[in-house]
Amino acid sequence: MQHPVAHRTTARLRTIREQWGALLAAIETPPASREWPPAETRAFLNTGSSDDGALLVEDRAPLTLRQHPAPANLDALDCALFVEQQVFDLADTLAAAVQHTDPADPRRWTYRNPGAPDARTAAGSRAHGLHWAVLYVEGRVLDEDTAPEHDETGTLLPAPFSPLPEHLLHEAARVARQCEQRIARILAADAITASRTLPTPCPSCGGALVVRAAPAEPPTVTCRTGAACGANTTQDAQGRRVWGWPECLPLLLTAQQAGDRLAQAA
Repeated sequence: MQHPVAHRTTARLRTIREQWGALLAAIETPPASREWPPAETRAFLNTGSSDDGALLVEDRAPLTLRQHPAPANLDALDCALFVEQQVFDLADTLAAAVQHTDPADPRRWTYRNPGAPDARTAAGSRAHGLHWAVLYVEGRVLDEDTAPEHDETGTLLPAPFSPLPEHLLHEAARVARQCEQRIARILAADAITASRTLPTPCPSCGGALVVRAAPAEPPTVTCRTGAACGANTTQDAQGRRVWGWPECLPLLLTAQQAGDRLAQAA
């Protein structure tokens, strides 16, 4: 059975990967006025408008290897730099403890080499970007590739990685939690600070949806129907269905689009 700490950590690592593009877009987008969803998140997720330019972030160089002249959102830039540094340093730590792969193995995490002739080589595996680093950490958290393997000649070789020690599993959990919370605070920075009812109903039961947010916390969406709602999500102490961050993003975006349509029709 998967360790509960490993399960929570991999979920947080997945959130970091999935929201990384929105965070990069936020660096180049001025903070919006107090509206939900944040402008940078709407731009990242919106596929139905031709007004917003395409956000081609998937093929950008890693943040640490490129410059951001006059970033529009310094808080987002600080957050991205923090997350990259934390995840890269964590990958260094885990590799030093459990990695036994051959230097040519593509699964190997390569450390920085300041004496290399070019910046990309000097960066080691960091040159592959945040996504690769997160996937590497996730593999170690899940104890992947920890059994002996056969090479092309049939020779049995030692395992590429050792199982992750308990103390490093908890260190990975700490870093993942901290990074996820920092990203959520940035992407939800322009959210409302009090409860309000969304203009769109619950997709499961048709009941009213309430969004709640605070300045230092990411938003959540709750269905007022209560225990009778059959939505496939978590429940609070009263049995109400609750969508946390970032699962609530599609609901919030749908509500925003509905509000825009009503405003245009008025």
